[in-house]
Amino acid sequence: MATIAVVDYGAGNLKSVQHAVEHVGLPAVVTDDAQTILAADGVILPGVGAAADTMSNLQKRDLVGVVKDVIARGTPFLGVCMGLQALFSVSEEGGEHRCLDVLQGRVTRFERGLSIPHMGWNQVRQRRAHPFFDGVPDGANFYFVHSYYVDPVDAACVAGSTDYGLSFAIVVCRGNVVATQFHPEKSATHGLQLYRNFGRIVTGDLPTAA
Repeated sequence: MATIAVVDYGAGNLKSVQHAVEHVGLPAVVTDDAQTILAADGVILPGVGAAADTMSNLQKRDLVGVVKDVIARGTPFLGVCMGLQALFSVSEEGGEHRCLDVLQGRVTRFERGLSIPHMGWNQVRQRRAHPFFDGVPDGANFYFVHSYYVDPVDAACVAGSTDYGLSFAIVVCRGNVVATQFHPEKSATHGLQLYRNFGRIVTGDLPTAA
């Protein structure tokens, strides 16, 4: 049976992601061991907190190259919340911080005048078809908590968006990579369906999209 590695870099929501994956029927291991991550059939990079701390913790555990290698190998990869933001080039959170640069673009703070963080349930508009959305209706609600949003250079990677002061990307997909700004593990039935779909991508029951 396929195994999912949940990358442990000290983030606080790792166990909830592990439990969500196991709930949909796949073994999941929380680990910072490079060989375990590289050998996994699918990899999840979840997270909460600040970009600077995320990148610092990944570097301290020698996981930056591991994450990039997993993606380059074509292993199905899911980023969640900070795991989405870390995929981009630069974050403006707490200054300017270099991130993984897997996807080109910036992580930018919401404009003044909005209640920050953007917290609670909001609709996800599906911008293009992707197997990750299988069984999830367009406009379904998911749970958010974040103060920054991603601004991709390549609009073609945007698979889902929502509105909070502006319309912005909250699901990005490119090749073997899919990532969400919201927390599927906190989003009830539809969130579990996304984890189920990721598992089906990992096992080959759903095709990946370019």
